[in-house]
Amino acid sequence: MNTVPTDYLLSGGGANISALPKVSLHDHLDGGLRPQTIIELADEIGYELPSTDAGELATWFSKQSNSGSLVDYLKTFEKTVAVMQTEEGLTRVAREFVQDLAADGVIYGEVRWAPEQHLSRGLSLDAAVEAVQNGLDAGVDDVRATGGEIRIGQLLSAMRQSDRGLEIAELVVRHRDTGVVGFDIAGPEAGFPAGRMRDAFDYLAQHFIPTTVHAGEADGLASIRGALFDGRALRLGHGVRIAEDIKHEREDSENTYVTLGRLAQWVKDREIPLELSPQSNLQTGAITQWGKELIDHPFDVLYQLGFHVTVNTDNRLMSNTTLSKELALLSATFGYDVSDLEVFQVNAANAAFLSAEEREELVDEINAGFENA
Repeated sequence: MNTVPTDYLLSGGGANISALPKVSLHDHLDGGLRPQTIIELADEIGYELPSTDAGELATWFSKQSNSGSLVDYLKTFEKTVAVMQTEEGLTRVAREFVQDLAADGVIYGEVRWAPEQHLSRGLSLDAAVEAVQNGLDAGVDDVRATGGEIRIGQLLSAMRQSDRGLEIAELVVRHRDTGVVGFDIAGPEAGFPAGRMRDAFDYLAQHFIPTTVHAGEADGLASIRGALFDGRALRLGHGVRIAEDIKHEREDSENTYVTLGRLAQWVKDREIPLELSPQSNLQTGAITQWGKELIDHPFDVLYQLGFHVTVNTDNRLMSNTTLSKELALLSATFGYDVSDLEVFQVNAANAAFLSAEEREELVDEINAGFENA
């Protein structure tokens, strides 16, 4: 491995967040490449990049992603997807992806990506999935060879703007016993509701495949409603705009009083996990109606009200982040201590697309890792 983990300490000193066991649920394969890998893969296929210096390229991705628009944010993926069109490229990226997660203390991760975007150089959908799985398996072996332990599952995403939902759903079922753990839909949210892929979601339900749906990021409550009732989503990808259904009634010197709408109450009462990605939500403008700084993010409101919040990176390259960094920023902004961080990880473990027994084991591992923090 050639990654060097960065230590992030809990606000006010104390626990090293980077060393704590963590669970990553919302992390895109094409958003987590190493800049040097992009340069080397681009050179192999003759693809032009904004820079061939790793540091400069990393800065380019970060600046371009900080657009305030999901549509503009997604344009940066043209560069990463372009170098992920071969078996070798996909396998390398997936292998390094696992190495980098483990270096950040992640013990279970779900990596999502859209196979339909990786076929321009002749790969079939199945061959692309197999190439990624080969890389994930190699990455897990690398981690174990250094004395570590990590588990990884694939989430296959169908792109909202295309009409391949059922095809990708069938792909998930074909690979469910060889590393694929669930289904997602991604891409431009507004104008492309989950109901457009109702046939895919029906098929998945018939085969008992869990789904998570990007919703409540670039669109509002109608998108979340569609994810839950058309997509049968067990988790909401981002879901931050569920806060639009929370009405602030009044406040005094000690308390703020709110009323939850029926949709927000449903999400809270059913403990539907929110895959919140704080820095990404700032970059894409998902929280603009509340402000432009992390302190304005509804994360803390949702947490204090008892929503099933989880912390995620979304795209580590574009947001120049890691899961430890996201947790450190939340701690510094909202004053969270190690017990709060443990809650977020337990929430994520309970939301993982694993069996009940495996989730219990994961929770036990997290609790043991936090015990002496």
